[in-house]
Amino acid sequence: MKPPTALTTTSTTPHALFTPPTIKLPRIFRPWQKVNLGPLSVSPMGFGTWAWGNQLLWGYQQSMDTELQQVFNLALDNDINLFDTADSYGTGKLNGQSEKLLGKFINEFQGNTNDVVIATKFAAYPWRVTPNQFVNACKASLDRLQIERIGIAQLHWSTANYAPLQERALWDGLVAMYDKGLVEAVGVSNYGPKQLLKIHDYLKERGVPLSSAQVQFSLLSMGEEQMEMKSVCDSLGVRVIAYSPLGLGMLTGKYTPAKLPRGPRGLLFRQIIPGVESLLISLKEIAETRGKSVPQVAINWCICKGTIPIPGVKSVKQAQENLGALGWKLRPGELTQLEYAARDSSAKMIQNVFQTR
Repeated sequence: MKPPTALTTTSTTPHALFTPPTIKLPRIFRPWQKVNLGPLSVSPMGFGTWAWGNQLLWGYQQSMDTELQQVFNLALDNDINLFDTADSYGTGKLNGQSEKLLGKFINEFQGNTNDVVIATKFAAYPWRVTPNQFVNACKASLDRLQIERIGIAQLHWSTANYAPLQERALWDGLVAMYDKGLVEAVGVSNYGPKQLLKIHDYLKERGVPLSSAQVQFSLLSMGEEQMEMKSVCDSLGVRVIAYSPLGLGMLTGKYTPAKLPRGPRGLLFRQIIPGVESLLISLKEIAETRGKSVPQVAINWCICKGTIPIPGVKSVKQAQENLGALGWKLRPGELTQLEYAARDSSAKMIQNVFQTR
């Protein structure tokens, strides 16, 4: 069964809980074209919401919610309709907070939300061992998001490396969600090319198209595995969603060995930033030449490679800057310069521990 594509909210009383103060935000819309993601039409860049509820890595506090709602409104006002989340996003008691906030913001938005596409990921928790448990997880996400149908249901990671018998339950869970009309499309995250081929063929036999594959992809993550994954996805007609397109912030140009973020990211940055100096210099040179910022150039590179980047946003300033990555393209010579500097760098982004081959 192929479900309809419109996102429909379950609430008919917008603004019932909270109406944020009106702040006039600049419209940064450019006439970029939407791209196909399976049966869906989405903006060429989405917004990631990992930080919306994550205290450990991103320092989330509930006092940020008003600005996060302004970020969401700014995105929709500027034709960004793809939002990536997960049922595990949120620290401790705030587990699922990202989905809850998105649901609240959708219902309270003063305008049309019918084309909003929510891409959420379902964690392969060890207690989720049957397809029906994944269906129940999907229903729980729908409740938090306050919508009737999820745009893209994604497996957050594969269990092939440590619990291969659970893998079949994950796949059958996706089939069940799709057949029950709970989701419009299905995808995977942190799958390598070999596992991607396996799940693609498995789903195809059951009449379920695989629409997307979300992987760590940036100028810090463009090794052989990423490029092989991109090639396999292209051959199968699967759209690559690029997470961490700014390398957790290392490709923003805001940090140096003497200026590091607090917390766990600072420890990682201390190891990597000294080895990517030439890449950061190239990003800065091109940014100055094109009248752009370093993050805008780094995100635009991902777009030029045919992926849909989903940079994380937790402030209006970040959202405004990310929007500047759209409406233009890096020149072939600039792409070559950046990729040469990236390959010449002595440090690379660490691989996600859940990534499979």
